[in-house]
Amino acid sequence: MNFDTARHNMVKQQVRSWDVINKDILNAMLNVQREEFVQVSQRKLAFADLTLPIGYEQSMMKPVVEGRMLQALDLKPSHVVLEIGTGSAYVSALLSRLVRHVHSIDIHAELTTSAIKKLNENHIDNVSCETEDFFSFQPVQKYDRVIITGSLEELPAYVFDWLNKNGQVFAVIGSEPIMEARVYDSESNYTSYFDTVVARLEHPDQQQTFKL
Repeated sequence: MNFDTARHNMVKQQVRSWDVINKDILNAMLNVQREEFVQVSQRKLAFADLTLPIGYEQSMMKPVVEGRMLQALDLKPSHVVLEIGTGSAYVSALLSRLVRHVHSIDIHAELTTSAIKKLNENHIDNVSCETEDFFSFQPVQKYDRVIITGSLEELPAYVFDWLNKNGQVFAVIGSEPIMEARVYDSESNYTSYFDTVVARLEHPDQQQTFKL
């Protein structure tokens, strides 16, 4: 299998055709080797229009959802971003090409360890990873963007305390079969960008699955 050709086809036939037109995002998806961020047994499916398991009952989003999510946030090279849900670290790697710094947290220590290894192997040095629980996380800085990669019934108000002026939050809100991908400017002001279904953000007190 020619991974370079498969990656090009993924971007052209899936991501680009789903109205992702931001050239920086498309270039990031062309250049980040997605196959390096999936389980070895899943590499031939790395570019398919599928969610892929990554262990610990977690999964990667479809490429089209990842592209639309990044485009919705209007990311700038000067931004500092908090990613909730490191997972495979593929989105972390994409973000590393689009913003100044990424702080990524995941509730699973094993995924954090794996992410650090993968990012180092790919010579990505502007992403920091920590094992933290979103529901009790207490950041020591503020962020220009917060990206929550698992779905929620509603967005907790405390997230807005984590933002710099003019900061925004991406979150997938609702329940199956239809959820809304939203970008929030404030607790009461958001824009709905597309419908999707994403696994629940994992809560330590619940046996539910989550993404990336």
